[in-house]
Amino acid sequence: MDAKLNVLGEALALCSEKPLTGYFRDGCCNTDRTDRGSHTVCVRVTAEFLEFTQNKGNDLSTPRAEFGFPGLRPGDQWCLCAARWQEALDAGVAPKVVLQATHAAALRTVRLADLKKYAIDLV
Repeated sequence: MDAKLNVLGEALALCSEKPLTGYFRDGCCNTDRTDRGSHTVCVRVTAEFLEFTQNKGNDLSTPRAEFGFPGLRPGDQWCLCAARWQEALDAGVAPKVVLQATHAAALRTVRLADLKKYAIDLV
């Protein structure tokens, strides 16, 4: 699999620079074998999703200066772990997805048909 392809088989687009996201903090949902969480799904977070993930033990709202993490707010885009997105989907609180910025590796965990239902960049 080409390391720079999105779920549509095209060049992987930028997810977010503000806040700076990605496993490599390069703004893209790039991944490699060291990314055990598969931070490959570019999402636009909602308050409902942030509450859900906090209740699951992953607080994405609180800034963590020691990690250079500003904390997320509704409307921010973020490279989310594919398994967490699937978990949120199963719970009915999946955030919207930017397909052009979602890495093809996400398809190891989530179905393209499900991602497309939540896509904000399909015409």
